[in-house]
Amino acid sequence: MSDGSTVATGDIARLAGVGRAAVSNWRRRFPDFPTPVGGSSASPLFALAEVEDWLRRHDKPFQLTLVDRLWQSLRGAADLQLGDRIGYLGGFLVFLERDPAGWKSLADQPDAVVVHRLAETARAVVPEFAHLITDPPDQDAVTIVRLAAEAAAQEGSLAVFDFLCQRYLEVNSRRHTVTPAAFASLMVALVASEAETILDPACGIGTLLLAATDSPARKFRGQEANRTAARIATAKLLLHVGDARVAVSDSLRSDAYAGELFDAVVCVPPFADRSWGHDELTGDACWEYGLPPRGEPELAWAQHCLRHVKPGGRVALLVPGAVASRRSGRRIRSNLLRAGALRAVICLPATGPAGAVAPDLWLMQRPDGARRPDEVLMVDACSEPAGAVQAWAAFCAGSELPAGSRAVPIIDLLDDDVDLSPARHLAAAGTPPSAFPPVLAALSKAVDALVPTLPGLTDIPSPDVPMMTTVGDLVRTGAVTIRQAPMKMGTAEDGPAPVLTARDVRLGRPASGTAVPLPGAVTLKAGDVVTPLAPRASAVHVVAEGGPLLGPRLYLLRVDPDQLDPYFLAGFLRAAQPASGSGGSSLASRLDIRRSRLPRLPLSEQRRIGAAFRRLMAFEAQLREATALGEELVERGFVGLSDGTLRPTVAD
Repeated sequence: MSDGSTVATGDIARLAGVGRAAVSNWRRRFPDFPTPVGGSSASPLFALAEVEDWLRRHDKPFQLTLVDRLWQSLRGAADLQLGDRIGYLGGFLVFLERDPAGWKSLADQPDAVVVHRLAETARAVVPEFAHLITDPPDQDAVTIVRLAAEAAAQEGSLAVFDFLCQRYLEVNSRRHTVTPAAFASLMVALVASEAETILDPACGIGTLLLAATDSPARKFRGQEANRTAARIATAKLLLHVGDARVAVSDSLRSDAYAGELFDAVVCVPPFADRSWGHDELTGDACWEYGLPPRGEPELAWAQHCLRHVKPGGRVALLVPGAVASRRSGRRIRSNLLRAGALRAVICLPATGPAGAVAPDLWLMQRPDGARRPDEVLMVDACSEPAGAVQAWAAFCAGSELPAGSRAVPIIDLLDDDVDLSPARHLAAAGTPPSAFPPVLAALSKAVDALVPTLPGLTDIPSPDVPMMTTVGDLVRTGAVTIRQAPMKMGTAEDGPAPVLTARDVRLGRPASGTAVPLPGAVTLKAGDVVTPLAPRASAVHVVAEGGPLLGPRLYLLRVDPDQLDPYFLAGFLRAAQPASGSGGSSLASRLDIRRSRLPRLPLSEQRRIGAAFRRLMAFEAQLREATALGEELVERGFVGLSDGTLRPTVAD
């Protein structure tokens, strides 16, 4: 069964019960470790049979379950069509659940008969899958189907398919954008907790609809342009509930549910999709609230979703935060407010790498002819998304709203900007009276700690001029090694490895990026000195703890600690850079790290000066923190005095 099956490094680690680092170590230490048979240099694949044999020979315990063997067989047989094969297999597992006797009768036949009859038999038993099965299985697929039936008998069809989908998403995370489970549960809880019919017009692999399968009696409908994702979504839903269907087409261009109304719609549309069909749909009658501009696809999806709910039905739509304030969309936002269709805007935490923009959750309700609402709920749920449920329930009941939320009169939003950003309107509501004193206390503490951080420095009126050397000379003597990241390396939202970026170095913060390691990637070690290739301002970082990868547009200088102190080197590199605030200059862009100069001094003297440089760096970090606290204190002071939540003390 293992012929043709392949495993990745992560698979080997999981099967052997060790970490990925242990597998990498085995590859380096043991010359007889199997050589890759596929994949890439960054993500190699190994023959499962060879890995099993090696683990046995080296007395490495491992456990290969039936479902593991099924996964490896799938990867080995159809790596390029892996998603399609898993989708087909999901349809088979639904067939197996619905008609186990039918499969038992078919399974007793030769493979050639199974190849001929399986697709037709499965379509008859699972008609919801018929439009997704377009060709009969091949010989490899029949072998895998038999193995899947064996695994399902042991683990259950749902458990087997969930395992396969989890593994598939791990190795193909860039092909499918998966809504975080916490967001999916929140969206369902807010608009679909009592719904009997639910639609997701951009359902992907079905994450949002699956969050509502706690009530299997509901009717679930989805639409997805990607056939592979639609197959997976259909199988997932049918293994959970009885009434589910996913159409395969673009919802905006070819609405599979035209004229159908649902109790609730949940949707995470493709973000910033400029090819959503603006030119084709210009004259479409569906734009009740206005023709969406080309750069506002999310407003097209908002109107599409509203068209598919019954009067009084609700919509949960996840959109980029910028949709709330872009000028091009202000007319449609205004029309949604005037009609009473937009009921709440909830700011959620960013889920990508540091610096990613936080999304907003729009809650909408199709007007039902009753009195139009005169307020919109604004909620900051960035720290605790589940708190939005409490705020929404209080808003609907007319009760007192919890902290971090506010009911904003619609008339106050209908200005020239129609800015619906929760942060803007929650800030306008005023800062809680208790917010100013803690910030003041934190600032006082930070200021008190500043001066002791400084090193003791003494003026030298006529300093001796020491002999100087350059970084280039130190490289030639072996005291310093200069490294850079691979040329094609960049940060990736779904990368598994942390990365120190040029921005991290400039801001003096820990590694915030992620990336997929490429051949030649450089792992940082404690004591490494890192500086941007073309610093726009003073920026040198000494690595305190190794582990992250070196990011692009950075130099790494790795010192021999028996010849050179890293903080000594970092201090002189810093002194040679343009001062903070000097801006970009032609000098900065031409800076040659190898020509940087520093004095020739004994190691003991280097360490003494390096310790002083280190304290200056610590002082700078605390000064940056104190500055940020000071700016926050000033802002809170202005807001508090203007809205009445702060007043001068009697002594003032």
